[in-house]
Amino acid sequence: MWSWVLHRITGATIFFFLFVHVLDTALVRVSPQAYNSVMASYKTPIVGLMEFGLVVAVSYHALNGVRIILIDFWSQGPRHQRLMLWVVGIVWLLILVPAAVVLGIHMWEHFR
Repeated sequence: MWSWVLHRITGATIFFFLFVHVLDTALVRVSPQAYNSVMASYKTPIVGLMEFGLVVAVSYHALNGVRIILIDFWSQGPRHQRLMLWVVGIVWLLILVPAAVVLGIHMWEHFR
């Protein structure tokens, strides 16, 4: 059940990000100065942490989505769903560790 809840939360989070991304990108057509001001406001450590949160959400949502597809369309999927959940968790961590290092280095260089 927790994988279902996390899948819904990450999906809503990604949707919210895409909505904001479309709005702030469209701002360049309305006022380039306002666009530059908004982009400058994104250069904070908090937004850097939010970027990492986006990596967390997208990677989990994608990997769990593949697991759900396998459960639905593979005849052996329901029998192996618990193993696949463990595989998703391990692969997710293997993605997050290097992503955290890369984003951490980037943030360190940028905010130093």
